[in-house]
Amino acid sequence: MAIPLLAYAPSCPNHRVDPLGARDDEAIIYSTDDLFSPTEIGNLIQAAYRQIFFHAFRWDREIVLESQLRNRQITVRDFIRGLLLSNTFIDSFYNKNSNYRFVEHCIQKVLGRKVYSNAEKIAWSAVVMTKGVKGFVDELLNSDEYIENFGENTVPYQRRRILPSRAVGEIPFNITSPRYDAYHRNQLGFPQPIWQESVRNFRSYDRQPKTGDPTLFLSMAESISPKGGKPNYKSISDIDIEKTVPYRRR
Repeated sequence: MAIPLLAYAPSCPNHRVDPLGARDDEAIIYSTDDLFSPTEIGNLIQAAYRQIFFHAFRWDREIVLESQLRNRQITVRDFIRGLLLSNTFIDSFYNKNSNYRFVEHCIQKVLGRKVYSNAEKIAWSAVVMTKGVKGFVDELLNSDEYIENFGENTVPYQRRRILPSRAVGEIPFNITSPRYDAYHRNQLGFPQPIWQESVRNFRSYDRQPKTGDPTLFLSMAESISPKGGKPNYKSISDIDIEKTVPYRRR
């Protein structure tokens, strides 16, 4: 039997106030409400991949969902749901993390903010435990917070990057939150030291040799080992003069 979502409260007043004014480092909002050209829709799809996957390789892309979104058969919220339930996201974030860590990732990516407290992680982890990943994703996308901030046609983005009385906004979640937590990174042996035997020297572009420079052929010249031919010394006594000296025959 599924239990209702447990109650939790924001941890500080900054979570309850909207950012003041527009700033240069404010998030770029992608929405199908004002995007019509194929290029603009492509940028929106790329923004959705960056928000959910951080980076999508060619084999990670959901071609069917992309086609449905381009043809307006599904909304942006449906596209985000498809990415969250894709094999790539499940294998990368759910199978390799605890429920608490998975909830933290999803709240950051879907609701665009940090987790308020451990109480919120426990509340949503109970939903994952009782309703599974699909039920958790549905509740997250159907929540009042998601509908009020992103609705049906806006790609989720990191909110509250700019806080009052702070010169620099919050660091993006993709940088501050690695895919695996400390326990799983330790199990995988990360971080791994990298030993580089050869020392590389940096040369500025203006000091690099151009086409035709003799230094470019230095390695080729050093690989060649020319050897002169030995002279053929022969004694006069070994020469048969009658046979070797030509003469005219009659």
